[in-house]
Amino acid sequence: MPLTLLALFAGSAFAQSSVSILPGPKPADAPREWKNWIGDYGGTGDAILCSVFERGGELLLTCAGKGEARLESNGKKGYSAASPINPQTANSPLRRDLNGVVTLQIGDVQWPRRDYIGEGDEVFRIHPVRPIEELRKTALLASPPEETGSFSKPDLLELGPREPGIRLDIRYATSNDFLGAPVYSQARAFLERPAAQAIRRVQETLKPLGYGLLIHDAYRPWYVTKIFWDATPPEGKIFVADPAQGSRHNRGCAVDLTLYDLASGKPVEMPGTYDEMSPRSYPDYPGGTSLERWHRDLLRRAMESEGFTVYEAEWWHFDYRDWKAYPILNVPFENLGFDPDAGRAH
Repeated sequence: MPLTLLALFAGSAFAQSSVSILPGPKPADAPREWKNWIGDYGGTGDAILCSVFERGGELLLTCAGKGEARLESNGKKGYSAASPINPQTANSPLRRDLNGVVTLQIGDVQWPRRDYIGEGDEVFRIHPVRPIEELRKTALLASPPEETGSFSKPDLLELGPREPGIRLDIRYATSNDFLGAPVYSQARAFLERPAAQAIRRVQETLKPLGYGLLIHDAYRPWYVTKIFWDATPPEGKIFVADPAQGSRHNRGCAVDLTLYDLASGKPVEMPGTYDEMSPRSYPDYPGGTSLERWHRDLLRRAMESEGFTVYEAEWWHFDYRDWKAYPILNVPFENLGFDPDAGRAH
């Protein structure tokens, strides 16, 4: 067969592969004004009393999962339910209080919108249980759990700036992370060879759709997993791995990532932010906007098409199917040899 025909057939199959991961037609973005009101209201802990979200071009309200009501502008810098979804929400206007805080009126009570990220910040942060430098010293002296059985020999490949369409934003090498302090000495990303090759195929599938992959984290030395665990208060531990078990990141078979727009170079908006310890991090969180959920689902479908599985509590975290085949590693980035021509650590 002539090479030109082979190229055509390859291009056709490639296009079909890209189309097959689409989670339906791409929705229009919600009006910017609505985004000032979209969010969760009331409740304690992970329990959410009410949520305001966009779907199908409508601004909607749901309370305790008991029905939905369409919200309409009341002309007084707020919104009211077009029809009540239960007696409590018969008069449930959204408004700003005297301090400018967005609130939802539930009966006689005003609930402020839950702000999961500090005002003026773009990164979710915790207050570490102990100082990070103290935790680092302890973690570096500790040893990973002993494992039995046979494992595949580690063969880490580095994902770098020369990867077409793949960009790095390694937060843990900066203070722009949930701890407010760097824990990596270098801003680098490594994965075991099969996982790294799968990531490259995901990128090739996303490229015709106008998206690239923005990687936040990949292989993580075990001592960093211990820092995360020891720094995180009990209520946030579901979002960090137990060092006694090790993390799939420690095996070089987990990656934290999101999408960015190839044309503008900007990350796309998702229902929640990276490393956010809140209900918005769950892959099936129903809030936000249609476009945010569409992007989240596109990322998941693209990753699943190449053997990755999303973590149940984090839309950005994906484990590669062969993670059990590799051992827990505790080698800092600076101790990984690197062959720049082969792109392989050794």
